[in-house]
Amino acid sequence: MPLQKSWLASANLPDCPFPLNNLPYGVFSSDRHEPSCGIAIGDMIFDCRTAETEGLIDITGGPYCDVPYWNKLMAADQSIWQAFRNHIIALLQDGADAEKLSHLMVKQTDATMHLPCQISEYTDFYAGRHHATNVGTMFRGAENALPPNWLHIPIGYNGRASSVVISGTPITRPYGQLKPPTADKPVFAPSNRFDFELEMGALVGKSSTGPVSVDEADDMIFGYVLLNDWSARDIQAWEYQPLGPFQAKATATSISPWIVTRAALEPFRVMTPERIEPLLDHIKDTGPMLYDIHLSVSLQSKDGDEAEITRTNYSEMYYSSAQQLAHHASSGCPMRTGDLIGSGTISGPERQNRGSLLELSWGGKEPITISPNCERSFIEDHDIITLEGWAEGDGYQIGFGSCSGALLPAVKR
Repeated sequence: MPLQKSWLASANLPDCPFPLNNLPYGVFSSDRHEPSCGIAIGDMIFDCRTAETEGLIDITGGPYCDVPYWNKLMAADQSIWQAFRNHIIALLQDGADAEKLSHLMVKQTDATMHLPCQISEYTDFYAGRHHATNVGTMFRGAENALPPNWLHIPIGYNGRASSVVISGTPITRPYGQLKPPTADKPVFAPSNRFDFELEMGALVGKSSTGPVSVDEADDMIFGYVLLNDWSARDIQAWEYQPLGPFQAKATATSISPWIVTRAALEPFRVMTPERIEPLLDHIKDTGPMLYDIHLSVSLQSKDGDEAEITRTNYSEMYYSSAQQLAHHASSGCPMRTGDLIGSGTISGPERQNRGSLLELSWGGKEPITISPNCERSFIEDHDIITLEGWAEGDGYQIGFGSCSGALLPAVKR
């Protein structure tokens, strides 16, 4: 699909992450706006709440933008999603009445971004084969790297929706119970092995009340965000047996500010990898369910040293979000509008493709170089971690906006 032209010139630049082909959904505020639903286009935000109030957006079942979150539209039928998108395209495409709409444009540089939807529940998965193999090799050896169930089901755990935060929110280094290797007893202390995890997040639109097929699960997904699953590795190492992650993952989960819709990503669908073990029918592949989305992570120290430390692709996942969602619902577990599904860490086959510092530094044994005077095994105080993601189209990009967070020093309470 080629670039769709907009009357807004900045949306037509080949390196713009928000062309007319994208139209992601977010919530913004400014000096003149309380938190409101908006759509990114070029270097601007289209004020959907005001447009709807003025009658410029009038979609069956609305209003959808009279609240500062997108859950009302997310909960609607797919036909409504498409009608809403088509209406916005008609307003913003080349040849539309720009003069009538110019007062609805807000500069992105003048806006503060908020969570784009109310997060109902949060489930995170462990569904990247390269990541699982790397971590398993570190802790159990190469011959036992993957648990026996890993090639048969997407493994996950229920996280904390309450600690999901928008990009730019500072993260405070957590205290926790951990057991240093040389200590006889555990201590309560700040995490010394704090880490990021590069992930994608899928947001559920239409809810379900029972099991769903993979295709039905795919249809339920409203869109995708970048996701950083902040992880305290030393707390995790002490607590995870026998029930898995708990406090090590509860500090925060950062997401990017814009929900990129399935419609925008449709041209970039790719197949999941060849199966080592055949999957059971309830999660069997039915077609291309992953996306060709380039991903990168950069680290900036408090002294200004900065480097891109990893680059990979969402297509490296072993299980798609639709398969994760179908497995999640297979017990009859209801899925709700606003549920966030974390993909699991996205790593590739080479060291420069690894999606966490745990892997990049191989458990701290092989620090990575940020600059001649700066190395990292794990995140240090005042480091800033930034995730980026984009799909490459024919003369355009589909971007997500940065997912960034600075680590602040621990505070004892």
